[in-house]
Amino acid sequence: MAASIHDLRAAWAWRRGRRLSGMRIGELSRRTGVSPRSLRYYEEQGLLRSSRSGAGQRHYSDAAVQRVSLIRQLFDAGLSSRVIATVLPCVDFPGDLGVAEETFTAMMRERDRIDADIAHLVETRDALDVLLRANSRHRAELSAAPEPVARSA
Repeated sequence: MAASIHDLRAAWAWRRGRRLSGMRIGELSRRTGVSPRSLRYYEEQGLLRSSRSGAGQRHYSDAAVQRVSLIRQLFDAGLSSRVIATVLPCVDFPGDLGVAEETFTAMMRERDRIDADIAHLVETRDALDVLLRANSRHRAELSAAPEPVARSA
């Protein structure tokens, strides 16, 4: 993957002996309530970017706090990291109609998937309701019997 301008600036600053600006992963974790492990996962999935020090430490801009908050909201909405990766460019390039259309299509596809999951869950619940009614009738019959039926071993 090609280095971004941010990565190049960070590398240049390191070579010139200046400390990188921005927060390290622990601080971002504290500010967002998201574990460092999750932050690394977001980065692996291309959802979050950091620059690296010469020692390989991650450094995040202040904007990363809002980015992580948005990523959490998208996960909480039931989107997968793959879908989130298609949605985030709409935030990064808000004036691009093509990106907005792709984002809309991805979110509608995800909504359709969720609707299908809901329909399946309703069918499953309805099947369980049939079994519960049958069990209730059976229990009523057993409680009305003069003597309890002995269990067989």
